[in-house]
Amino acid sequence: MNAPAPGTARTLVAGVGNVFLGDDGFGVETVRRLPREQLPPDVDVVDVGIRGVHLAYQLLDGWDTLVLVDVTARGGEPGTLYLIDASEPADRATTERPPPLDGHRMTPDAVLALLDTLCAGTGAAPPRRILLVGCEPACLDEGIGLSPQVAAAVPEAVRTVIDLVRQEAVVRSPTRRAP
Repeated sequence: MNAPAPGTARTLVAGVGNVFLGDDGFGVETVRRLPREQLPPDVDVVDVGIRGVHLAYQLLDGWDTLVLVDVTARGGEPGTLYLIDASEPADRATTERPPPLDGHRMTPDAVLALLDTLCAGTGAAPPRRILLVGCEPACLDEGIGLSPQVAAAVPEAVRTVIDLVRQEAVVRSPTRRAP
């Protein structure tokens, strides 16, 4: 994957999760279906899986928008979809101390905390917009395959991601100014 050309705004859609932990594979399954869709040319889709540290470093390449897709336990009914805007560092701060780095257990908040640390150390800028398309899990036990509730939410998650990247493309269009 190449970094965006200077002056070109790009969107990275990243599916996060471990396919060996049931519904944790939601993000991976959702992005697996995205290449079948017509996406704007400035959108790259990656299956990050459990490579959160890799994703944090990849984001230093100058992405304008990041759309993370992952399970998000917020207490709702299994299969409930959430759209969370984590564009401001205060929106994604969960603790005063950064979480310990574990390359196999990098949750989106840990990835974003690492990104903030890397940006501060390198002078790079994080993506202008960071959005999370999350799904309430039913089961995160060892095993391959999504629960019926989460599997049923994947098509709507795909539509949500498509809508988001198309909206971002319109906002970044040379004929329109961002709000």
